[in-house]
Amino acid sequence: MMIVAQGLEKTYTSGGRPLPVLRDIDLEVAPESFVAVVGPSGSGKTTLLGLLAGLDVPSAGRVVLDGQDLFALTEDERAGFRAERVGFVFQTFHLLPTLTALENVLVPLELRGGGRGLRSRATELLDHVGLGDRMHHYPAQLSGGEQQRVALARAFANQPRILFADEPTGNLDQETGAAIVAMLEELNREARTTLVMVTHDQALAERAHRIVRLAGGCIVADEEAGAPAPSADGTDSAAPRP
Repeated sequence: MMIVAQGLEKTYTSGGRPLPVLRDIDLEVAPESFVAVVGPSGSGKTTLLGLLAGLDVPSAGRVVLDGQDLFALTEDERAGFRAERVGFVFQTFHLLPTLTALENVLVPLELRGGGRGLRSRATELLDHVGLGDRMHHYPAQLSGGEQQRVALARAFANQPRILFADEPTGNLDQETGAAIVAMLEELNREARTTLVMVTHDQALAERAHRIVRLAGGCIVADEEAGAPAPSADGTDSAAPRP
């Protein structure tokens, strides 16, 4: 399994009282699959994503990501692990406003370490998401959909084995949002990247292989969705990693 969560719990303190957000979550995600996490506001979707990615520490339980027990690592070690194997796409894009689209995509490549071909890699990714003619524009000069495409290119810069997307269409109109999810699907197939997406949009969730429903901090349903899931050995996704 690419992701294994066992007995995962998260409790905050509010006004001196415990506030449980997630309760006894058990979840397994196969390599190369596309899983949508849905549920009402306050159900714990974003908290779950943060724990699965090792961005936050659980109150109880464990997460094994690509064979690594995340919380057996120090905070710095988790950050290094994420830099090598994990990509993120957020609702609010999180682009650096003083950098061009190309420079934004170059950031994770340069942080990971030198090497030749970084600029050509970033250019190739922007071409792949349809922004070959916009790579020297700054975020303020791009539409919301274009900014999210830059964020997608940046997320795939280091060829992550897992991509976490938190409401990636939340700030976009319906048509643009559908186009972004189509790109996520394409990258999921071509790059063989495991994709876990939080969304409030049921129509978009149905495009995943599987839908996990949260309510009250618990998984209340785990069901197949409309898209065909990969085979156990992944042989249906034969395209090379971009």
